[in-house]
Amino acid sequence: MAGGVGGPASKNDDFQPHPVKEQLPGIDYCITSPPHWPEAIVLGFQHYLVVLGTTVLIPSIIVPQMGGGNEEKAKVIQSLLFVAGLNTLLQSLFGTRLPTVIGGSCTFVVPTISIALANRYHTIDNPQERFIRTMRGIQGALICASIFQIVVGFLGFWRNVVRFLSPLSAVPLVTLTGLGLYQLGFPLLVKCAEVGIPELVILVLVSQYLPNMVTAKRVVFDRFVVPFSVAVVWVYAHILTVAGAYKDRPLQTQISCRTDHSGLLRTAPWIRVPYPFQWGAPTFEVGEALAMMAASFAALIESTGTFIAVSRYGSATPVPPSVLSRGVGWQGIGILLDGMFGTGNGSTASVGNAGLLALTRVGSRRVVQISAGFMLFFSVLASAGLGFLQFCNLNSFRTKFILGFSFFMGFSVQQYFNEYVVVSGHGPVNTHSISFNNIMNVIFSSNVTVAAVVAFFLDCTLGRGDSTVVRDSGSHWWEKFRNFKTDSRSEEFYSLPCNLNKLFPSV
Repeated sequence: MAGGVGGPASKNDDFQPHPVKEQLPGIDYCITSPPHWPEAIVLGFQHYLVVLGTTVLIPSIIVPQMGGGNEEKAKVIQSLLFVAGLNTLLQSLFGTRLPTVIGGSCTFVVPTISIALANRYHTIDNPQERFIRTMRGIQGALICASIFQIVVGFLGFWRNVVRFLSPLSAVPLVTLTGLGLYQLGFPLLVKCAEVGIPELVILVLVSQYLPNMVTAKRVVFDRFVVPFSVAVVWVYAHILTVAGAYKDRPLQTQISCRTDHSGLLRTAPWIRVPYPFQWGAPTFEVGEALAMMAASFAALIESTGTFIAVSRYGSATPVPPSVLSRGVGWQGIGILLDGMFGTGNGSTASVGNAGLLALTRVGSRRVVQISAGFMLFFSVLASAGLGFLQFCNLNSFRTKFILGFSFFMGFSVQQYFNEYVVVSGHGPVNTHSISFNNIMNVIFSSNVTVAAVVAFFLDCTLGRGDSTVVRDSGSHWWEKFRNFKTDSRSEEFYSLPCNLNKLFPSV
């Protein structure tokens, strides 16, 4: 009799929905449960390799536009990496205290290039003088932009905004934060396909397939896959370079593929410590400052999505609004340091770092702090955003509409703005005010900003009078964290071991 009853019940369990998990299961090391020091150091170096890619990419784009050469590019890379280390330490010690790397942001590239191409700099004949004066103008704009995040974060304005954020409206925010790098992934990879594609294949095989094919411990593969794959592919690329495989190839291919063609190692000083105002006193111009503030607003939204994803990959419960607001304030201080040191770029929470947390299943803060001492590969961050769908009612047409419409607008508006620039040489917003043009074009070129604003607006206004809407959007799952208060040293919401169910029982 028991067997007869147990059989159908067991069979029915196979068709039950997966239970909601406030904390992501399967994480080996949580925020405050660090691995042993030798392993932590290797993992920290891995995070350094990840952030190094963005750190080299951004100056390679903006420095030539500013009139600089390899020497200036090397100094900007050094400065950007140095400040990234400082900002990562500050964020992990005093900000959100999550394992988040703070590094350079592609969001600030558009206003930076706009400043570099301004007439008051672009008409200077001497390239070195043009670079210095342009950098001073960028420094002034970054310092002004930092004030925006400092005020919004530390005075609690951002806390009052994100307290209305539900799992439903967080889905496009976090997902598109990760997808924002995908458009840069393959186009950059195929610039040297014979090196990039093997790196991608090795990364997937070693981290995902090989652990299931051998009996050795999984930690050997998925935790250290980045340095392993980079080392193997670099040796392979160096062999191709020495063998003369790129001798008769186009110059751009040689720059992308050769291991001896960057010009950075030859021009970089062996020992150089960046210091504040190393390029001279910043200069200030209202239009440039407003354009950079628009980028700062977009970076604020993107970083909020990254903070949420990092807390998920660190197996923490949802981050309280007060902590998110504090993190934004310290990110503003990070942008202030960018302006003072002259990195040529603003800071934001690293998307690649969040993806590496998911790949290694190590969400320890100590590992990220070690990486700051060293200072990405593009990531699987989108999966963190989609994971919040477990809190939502996917049978609700309201949920389906908000998700579909916000994703559609996020991708399509950005695509429209990008295609318009390619065809016309300027953005769709092209008035007599260059400052207004830059502000609008920067904001609407960010798919994260567009999707997040659309989803947030619809979730806060569409059918809010209906009592079922709160549960459909998943707000009741996060309601207990809304008014959770923390100071700069309190970690009550994520400092315990991986399972926090005793602290916050399920709703």
